[in-house]
Amino acid sequence: MTDTSATADLVILGGGSGGYACAFRAAELGMSVILVEKDKVGGTCLHRGCIPTKALLHAAEVADLAREGDQFGVKSSLEGIDINGVNSYKDKIVAGLYKGLQGLVKANKVTFVEGAGTFVAPNAVEVDGTRYTGKNVVLATGSYARTLPGLEIGGRIITSDQALNLDYIPEKVVVLGGGVIGVEFASVWRSFGAEVTVVEALPRLVPAEDEWASKQLERAFRKRKIAFKTGVRFTGATQSETGVSVSLESGETLEADLLLVAVGRGPNSAGHGYEEAGVAMERGFVTTDDRLRTNLPGVYAVGDLVPGLQLAHRGFQQGIFVAEEIAGLAPKPIDEAGIPRVTYCNPEVASVGLTEAQAKEKFGAAETLVYALSGNGKSQILKTSGGVKLVREPNGPVVGITMVGERVGELIGEAQLIYNWEAFPEDVAPLVHAHPTQNEALGEAFLALAGKPLHVHG
Repeated sequence: MTDTSATADLVILGGGSGGYACAFRAAELGMSVILVEKDKVGGTCLHRGCIPTKALLHAAEVADLAREGDQFGVKSSLEGIDINGVNSYKDKIVAGLYKGLQGLVKANKVTFVEGAGTFVAPNAVEVDGTRYTGKNVVLATGSYARTLPGLEIGGRIITSDQALNLDYIPEKVVVLGGGVIGVEFASVWRSFGAEVTVVEALPRLVPAEDEWASKQLERAFRKRKIAFKTGVRFTGATQSETGVSVSLESGETLEADLLLVAVGRGPNSAGHGYEEAGVAMERGFVTTDDRLRTNLPGVYAVGDLVPGLQLAHRGFQQGIFVAEEIAGLAPKPIDEAGIPRVTYCNPEVASVGLTEAQAKEKFGAAETLVYALSGNGKSQILKTSGGVKLVREPNGPVVGITMVGERVGELIGEAQLIYNWEAFPEDVAPLVHAHPTQNEALGEAFLALAGKPLHVHG
């Protein structure tokens, strides 16, 4: 590092979505900022998460379209998958975005310190013997791919980190975990021609979503011949040079080339000095109040390190919130339920707000409506099925929106505005939705919920 000055208004430990967003917003607000990152700015999302996985998912969509061209009257066939070409496409996108981020670090005059940082005092972070002191400190060290006790990662037993850099396509895969990461990789590998089995201990796939969405996704996976076993626990795995054997509590053994462990992400809190410095933690997560303050004065935490949704855009927004909080702008606390959630498998699952079960628990009752995509022209053109489910507080605003279908993730923008503005069906029904778009499905759902259904196929 060229600048050896070790003090700033703000020291941020971690340069992922939360850390860099906080750094840039703080710099915009006139603060001097030191950003410490042991790897590359951009963190998990850019280098090992959101961006590379979505590049793989788009390549998978292209493969499916090539294979299925006949149904659109297009004579096309899939000659095969050039995995090196796919990886090159993916890596080029990541490299371009990384270069852009590096430029923004310089443009915002953020002092970037490369190295593993240790939180040594409520106002200081140490990197390779140099102490960086800030009036405020933000902890943003993110998360890592978890495994289960006794299940060691290595060889044919991998996490999403290794899955993103495979230089071959496995013929048979077992995916342990039917949450977001598990179903996304299952979707990619199936499109690339692999036999896939998902194992989920809970009773359904994407168990954090509305039960209706799980049923829709399971129906689609059956159609795609993606096998899944729900409500069954994993008991062990042994690997050889040629494959891996996965044992289940039911007594069944599954043979595969690879076992992908997709059982969630844990907080990256160990080894950073948090415990020694007296930071309050729970199960490894750093606990905060609704203003993202830790128990130590002047110390904040953002992103996957903080209990809640582990989403890049949550960390990003929290980073901006903390910068504005420190600057005295008194930003409005972030409503966790108002953060949009998208699972990018085929079909996609997108949601915001409460599930039906959560709404019933909160309000004692809930009014629901499902509008099927079979009534939507653009969805028919795309040959996708699924629907839009609305959950309403009795005689009140819409408190939850869940959508299933190809490309419905692109509809979450309007959905999160509806939830966050506490809109009533009567507020949304008069809004004009362009035809023919999938966006119309949201409009039609609200027309129906407002008591004037025109094309209901729910």
